[in-house]
Amino acid sequence: MLPVTADKIAEVIILARELDRAENEFDAFVERLNEDEQAGLVAVFWIGRGSFEADDLDDAIDTAMREATVPTADYLKGSPHLSDHLEAGMDALGMDATEAEDELYRPT
Repeated sequence: MLPVTADKIAEVIILARELDRAENEFDAFVERLNEDEQAGLVAVFWIGRGSFEADDLDDAIDTAMREATVPTADYLKGSPHLSDHLEAGMDALGMDATEAEDELYRPT
């Protein structure tokens, strides 16, 4: 089971698209996620990048937990295609990134 919600992944996607002006906000948001959520976020990224298959989600999460040697935000910012990989990972896991992003901007 994925330990991070679609809306949190969508928020990271939105912030990743604006890293040049929202890097501090990106860092703060990712740092506020708990360790399990951060590992889940990295796992979704890896699935979207093609390092793992969607069926290997649990293995990806376990690997992310074991191999975490730098802050998650710093690790993710190292990818020039971060938002694309997160969207592809969500899609592979059956989540709709666009819907999740739209939910963040829908007036309540």
